[in-house]
Amino acid sequence: MLQSNRRHFIASSLCAAGIAAVPLSVTAPRPARAALEIDITRGYVEPLPIAITDFYGDSSETRQVGADIAGVIAGNLRRSGLFDPIDEGAFIQDPASLRAGPRFADWRLINAQALVSGKAEAQGDGRLRVEFRLWDVFAEQQMSGLAYFTPPANWRRVAHIISDAIYQRLTGEAGYFDTRIVYIAESGPQNRRVKRLAIMDQDGAQHRFLTDGAHLVLTPRFSPTRQEITYVSYVRRVPRIYLFNLNTGQQEVLGDFPGMTFAPRFSPDGNKVIMALENEGNSDLFVMDLRTRERRRLTDHRSIDISASFSPDGNRVVFNSDRSGGLELYTMRADGSQVQRISFGEGRYATPVWSPRGDLIAFTRQHNGTFYIGVMRPDGSGERMLADGYRVEGPTWAPNGRVLAFFRRTRADSQGRYASKLYTIDLTGYNEREVVTPQDASDPAWSPPNP
Repeated sequence: MLQSNRRHFIASSLCAAGIAAVPLSVTAPRPARAALEIDITRGYVEPLPIAITDFYGDSSETRQVGADIAGVIAGNLRRSGLFDPIDEGAFIQDPASLRAGPRFADWRLINAQALVSGKAEAQGDGRLRVEFRLWDVFAEQQMSGLAYFTPPANWRRVAHIISDAIYQRLTGEAGYFDTRIVYIAESGPQNRRVKRLAIMDQDGAQHRFLTDGAHLVLTPRFSPTRQEITYVSYVRRVPRIYLFNLNTGQQEVLGDFPGMTFAPRFSPDGNKVIMALENEGNSDLFVMDLRTRERRRLTDHRSIDISASFSPDGNRVVFNSDRSGGLELYTMRADGSQVQRISFGEGRYATPVWSPRGDLIAFTRQHNGTFYIGVMRPDGSGERMLADGYRVEGPTWAPNGRVLAFFRRTRADSQGRYASKLYTIDLTGYNEREVVTPQDASDPAWSPPNP
């Protein structure tokens, strides 16, 4: 019953996006062999060899779509660091013959432990039908199978959804491929930098600019429940906070906030934002209700309190403060009580962000001229660094809490030119990869799963 309800939920969610999902039959597992799976709780995971064939098509158009879908799936799984897609030049069985089922001995010969096959076909109503099947090669059984009905233009979205289904079936945890990243696109000389708001799929595809560069924009933040972001824009040199609806393109001004340099972050229910407001050189934390615009003070201290982030249950907040002399990380209850310092390493700590899983807090740390992206448990234990460099900043969590995005900036040359790029890294610290953007990039914010 639980599996049936889950499939109904998936199908209903995808229908809302113009994509209908239908489960395909899954053969019964053989009791003599354990199911194929990846244990991602260990530190380093040897990537799983997986064969991803072009999806079969009965016309030149559907064959191209099938090849494109397979390419996106392979790219997603490869970038996760958990899978090693096998070069298709080694394949013995072709997509056409796979319609009758895999010849598992052929796939074992090339050391494939898992196999993904599929089909793309045009429907009479103009929609595209895409099906995939995930096979355990050594157990010789189907592990998962779904068919999707969608407008042809949505083929890339379907590829991300299939990638998530494969990831979840083989790791036991939710995927993060059907998501987007909003960030600041940078261009021009250092003293006249043009900064625009931009958005793209998590793999860098379907890139578009959201603002025209007429005003400086900074630090976008995604709502965890809606396709909305907040960001800071300087209008006549005064920082103004905007709420941007990505579905409608509508923007709403939350207010002018002199002295603000970081955009507010959303509460887990998306109904509030938490922000730092400056007054006579002192900065305290406030919560604003987005429905009533009422503000409530959380901290009142002779120090700088900034960069707050809610825990996923909304009960606690992590923030940055110099109340102990240097910039450190603190947690407190969501009402401002029970303040507790959690960072005790050398250097300065900044930009803490609570994981969607609730188990870790990501942060930036600076020590002896080097920046680090690190994580620690909410009580401050288990601190470890994942990435380092001249400038590495702005960590943001993928919605499954297993991967972080951040930006890396190089030193300026003699003409004042520098490069700023986006990267992702998983919690092992071994799988760092660039997310290619058309211009320099900074301040990423990862979306929740697409609706």
